[in-house]
Amino acid sequence: MPDLTLNQAQIIVTAALAQARSRSLKPMVVAVLDARGAYKALAAEDGTSLKRAEIAHGKAHGALALGMGSRAIAKRAAEQAFFIAAITHVAGGALIPVAGGILIRDAAGALLGAVGLSGDTSENDEAAGLAGIATAELIGDPG
Repeated sequence: MPDLTLNQAQIIVTAALAQARSRSLKPMVVAVLDARGAYKALAAEDGTSLKRAEIAHGKAHGALALGMGSRAIAKRAAEQAFFIAAITHVAGGALIPVAGGILIRDAAGALLGAVGLSGDTSENDEAAGLAGIATAELIGDPG
């Protein structure tokens, strides 16, 4: 299995935060996890609220746990609330079913990891993450 490199993770973080600043979004946290769910990079801008890092982690971790971006998880939560509640319990609470958790794939489609962002609206979090992934020349799968 190909690995997400530290350099790629740092590019994702830097570019996602640059996108957030260019759009004047609220202070952002970006969590990048590798394919096994371990942190590869984490950054929290000045002024983020207390639990934003945990939310960003939960978006990324949930995407990895279910193999789908958190936008798809949100849709599934609307259709199967009990299933998502059960999976959230199994995941130790580290599953946030709203947009902003994006699977990271290479050009061949291999799963490299996931990025989760939290700080602004879920849609804005997702847009910043997709920009970061694209800057790293990888493919973002938001669901």
